[in-house]
Amino acid sequence: MAYADQQMSGNRVIAIIIVALVHIALGYALVTGLAYEAASKVIERVTTIDIEEPPPPEEPEDEPPPPEPDNAPPPPVAPPPPINIAPAPPPIRTQSTIPPPSPPALRIPPPAPPAPPPPPAVSKARGASPKGQAGWARRIQSNYPRRAEREGTEGSVGVNVTISPDGRVSACSVTRSSGSSDLDSAACDGMTRYARFDPALDTAGNAISDSYSTTIVYQLN
Repeated sequence: MAYADQQMSGNRVIAIIIVALVHIALGYALVTGLAYEAASKVIERVTTIDIEEPPPPEEPEDEPPPPEPDNAPPPPVAPPPPINIAPAPPPIRTQSTIPPPSPPALRIPPPAPPAPPPPPAVSKARGASPKGQAGWARRIQSNYPRRAEREGTEGSVGVNVTISPDGRVSACSVTRSSGSSDLDSAACDGMTRYARFDPALDTAGNAISDSYSTTIVYQLN
């Protein structure tokens, strides 16, 4: 009896739970359906409202233009401010490597003008000339050969002498005979012993040998 009552109580609890779940499901469905229907009606009511547009305003009649002022000065117009447009700075170019300096330009100076030729040297050349001729000529004539003087022989003897750089006669030869060997010999001997000369010079002024020709006259008083 107690076991049957206990089983019966359990079945009742289950039935109550099932009935509660059914009521909850029906309530949920009812609430959801009513909400959907209410929302549909609101949407339909909103979409079916007619909005009447107000009539456009009437255009005003053309009004006459206002009278223009007589000789009204034009309104002052301020000049536009000057526009200072600064030029853009030139772009700065940088080089990563510095090129080597270029070699200096080679300037070849013009050739120097040729030196003027030296002036011609003054020639100092000269021939030998007698030195104190009157004195030594008188001594030669006074040395009259003795035999020619005894025989009264007179004559002229032409001689050519070689003059050394010291101005003395180094050689003598008869170029024209007097006809007397004594007079010819006496003439060359006298020139060699007594004759003196200023020696000849070359272009540089150095004394050189030279020759000289003259005539010795032998005449008795």
